[in-house]
Amino acid sequence: MPVSTSELSPAPSLFSPVTLGKMALANRIVMAPLTRVRAGSSGIPGDLMVEYYRQRASVGMIITEGTYPDHASQGWVGGPGIATDEQAAGWQKVFEAVHAEGGRIVMQIQHAGRATHPDINGGRRILAPSAIAIDANTPYTEKGEQPFPVPEAMTTAEIREALEGFVAAARRAVEAGADGVELHGANGYLLHQFLYPGANQRTDEYGGSPENRARFVVEAVTAVAEAVGAERVGLRISPAMTSEILRQGVFETDRDDVLATYGTLVDQLRPLGLAYLSVLHREPGGELVQELRQRFDGKLIVNSAFLLQTTREEAMQRIEADHADAVVVGRALIANPDLVERWQGEHPENELRPELFYTQGAEGYTDYPFLQTARG
Repeated sequence: MPVSTSELSPAPSLFSPVTLGKMALANRIVMAPLTRVRAGSSGIPGDLMVEYYRQRASVGMIITEGTYPDHASQGWVGGPGIATDEQAAGWQKVFEAVHAEGGRIVMQIQHAGRATHPDINGGRRILAPSAIAIDANTPYTEKGEQPFPVPEAMTTAEIREALEGFVAAARRAVEAGADGVELHGANGYLLHQFLYPGANQRTDEYGGSPENRARFVVEAVTAVAEAVGAERVGLRISPAMTSEILRQGVFETDRDDVLATYGTLVDQLRPLGLAYLSVLHREPGGELVQELRQRFDGKLIVNSAFLLQTTREEAMQRIEADHADAVVVGRALIANPDLVERWQGEHPENELRPELFYTQGAEGYTDYPFLQTARG
């Protein structure tokens, strides 16, 4: 009796290969986009950032920290950009270092929208879907912590300019050597602001119904896919999480609207053939995420840990239970640059130092020991 292909193929594990679009990954551990603010006032990646990413190249794929496409969209003091040739040249060194170690790396493009301040973005205007300020949390600026300002509602022309900014940034990233790009449509930033009714109260074609609120995200992803190839493009979303995620994980109560909004989003993205969809949600195996996965009909990567650390056991279970094609890991990779080796061999992990997440130097950034170092 003939043996089926599925019977011959072993079940995937966290350490088995997977392909996302044009990217062949050696394993299914994906490094989360982690804000580390080491790019200085220029937003240019330097040697310290090169070393940080190089150290972690053994993961299946690195997603860079959120990188601003233009200066007005910068959301963090010390965050990196991809708005200038000088910034692109700095990223090129990062990409080359990761590739020299056999790794894969995509750039997350992040437009802060209303989640920034003039003392962060150089005194430039703050633009968002609607003139509604974030009333939770206070951003750290060059002058200390300050409340978020009320943004200006974007005109249709300014929406078009933002779309063109995503495209220009994606082209610059790929030309510099990135394997792909991920558009940041989660965590309360610009694309998420259009999706979320608490931040988008427009009455034009970009507001109101779930279809209208999803429109800008669909247009931006489509334009970037056309510019650099859909097989190089991913999208990150955080369905059911409000913009207050900038402070803590708060979930929307109108689940029907969430499903309608994100359902129409993935329905429209499905024909593009994107490299992957990345979902941040506390229940990756739950009905919402799995329905979105089915409707997207492409590769899914997941992260369930916003405030907590993804463990080896959880990551393995996500793959073995077929909740996703790969798992996004954050804090464990901050403390363990050789996390793949540690998890594969069930070795102990380094102790995390959260107080050094957002400092400026190598301490707590590139000085976590490797297994070989720890063994002497």
